[in-house]
Amino acid sequence: MSQSPATLPPVLLHSEAELARDALATPLLARAVRLARWAGPETRVGAGGELVDEQLPAAAAELGLTGGPGGDGQDEQGDAAAYASEAWRVAVDTGLVEVEDAESEDADGSVTAGEELALLTSGGPQDVLSIWLAALETVFADATVPDLEDLVDAIEDGGEIDFEALGWDPQGEADFLEGVLGNLYLLTVGDSAGDDGAVPLPALAASMIVPDDMGEPTDDVLEQVSDAMMRLDDQFRMLEPIGLVEYRPVDEALMADIDSEEPLPPADDEDEDVTRYGMVRLTPLGLYGIRARMLEAGLDAPAVGDLADKGADTLLDGTAGFPQTAAQAEIEQWLARREPLGAARELLSAARGGDEGAPLRRLRCQQALSLVGSEAEPALREVLDDAELGGLARVWLAEHGAADVPAPSQELVFWLTIDTIAAQLAAEGNSEELQGLVEGLAAQHSGFFAAAWRVEHPATADVLEAMGRLHPDKKVAKEARKAAFKARSQQA
Repeated sequence: MSQSPATLPPVLLHSEAELARDALATPLLARAVRLARWAGPETRVGAGGELVDEQLPAAAAELGLTGGPGGDGQDEQGDAAAYASEAWRVAVDTGLVEVEDAESEDADGSVTAGEELALLTSGGPQDVLSIWLAALETVFADATVPDLEDLVDAIEDGGEIDFEALGWDPQGEADFLEGVLGNLYLLTVGDSAGDDGAVPLPALAASMIVPDDMGEPTDDVLEQVSDAMMRLDDQFRMLEPIGLVEYRPVDEALMADIDSEEPLPPADDEDEDVTRYGMVRLTPLGLYGIRARMLEAGLDAPAVGDLADKGADTLLDGTAGFPQTAAQAEIEQWLARREPLGAARELLSAARGGDEGAPLRRLRCQQALSLVGSEAEPALREVLDDAELGGLARVWLAEHGAADVPAPSQELVFWLTIDTIAAQLAAEGNSEELQGLVEGLAAQHSGFFAAAWRVEHPATADVLEAMGRLHPDKKVAKEARKAAFKARSQQA
């Protein structure tokens, strides 16, 4: 996948049982299975395993795809044959049928049921998903091939494809579609898609073409985006029947504009109905499929639940960079496998440390402990005198209505404040929420900076510098910067 970070946001997948049911229900795989069960000793195939032309009408009829009255019978029959041929190719490529070569050049081959066909009923969800992934591979390969008529025209006399005449770079086409699907995955798991997970086709095409530092796209770039949209429109139409995406095609009324010499204008006008330009969303099965392809390509594509059987140290470090909702889901699965008191002790132990990542670990620890009931109280009381965990423990005990919670010292309050801001800086950067916290602290404590620079915390100077950047009042910001300078001098 192109332009993907080394580690992607975690994805919350449906269970394998749910995904397997979804896979079996996809139109293309369902057709392939139906043809595999239909095939028998009399079924004839060509040298490449394809159904011979004489077999296609019967295969289409088996799928209920034959043309009927009221339409263009020739076109409908051609479409039916194409659908049947596509489903048969998937059946062959996934091992649902086994091709037996012909004994002579003049004879046709025949087929038998493949071992994979039985796995659909006797195997487990992983077996079904493995077959579906093989089907996806076939469809993906087909989606990156040019139009058949163009392909035939580009074949040289020797039977070889003239790629230069066709203007087709097979690897480039595959990489482009991989990149588009990778970006769609990132937008989906990173919560950048719409409320229903849908992404406008122009935005997806632009993500692969328009440079990040480009302001107003040039006409040439817009033309490239328009061309990419048309390629993607065809490709998503092909990927939808295998269940990878749900796709709303480009409005037919826009096709003339896209096919004309003039590039489409950017669909960013508030009054413009962006859905007319095409909308695509990954299905739950699609998320599973794209992640599987990423893992195969060597990318780190975590899924929520990957850390459920790991130690608390791995959990806190692993969720450090997760979005809030993903971290919550991961922590919930981790806690579900443990008894509360033991889990609390393990989390508190893992939250200690003076390294750069320690504040964020403690924030995730606090998030995890908020999900644990009163059974964990002994673990929190055990760390009340701990310099790094005492403040966190007091907050938890107070929130759970515990009795006899000792009041924190002023030194502990300031230490916890620095630790909390350091964690939020690591998690969110200079966010509006953090700016509000900084303003509130400065307003409530007139002598905050005079005392804060003395706090013996590894992140004190960095936090005070950040407060100087974030506070809108120039006088207060200057105080924060001066305090940061004193903190650095003290640490030197």
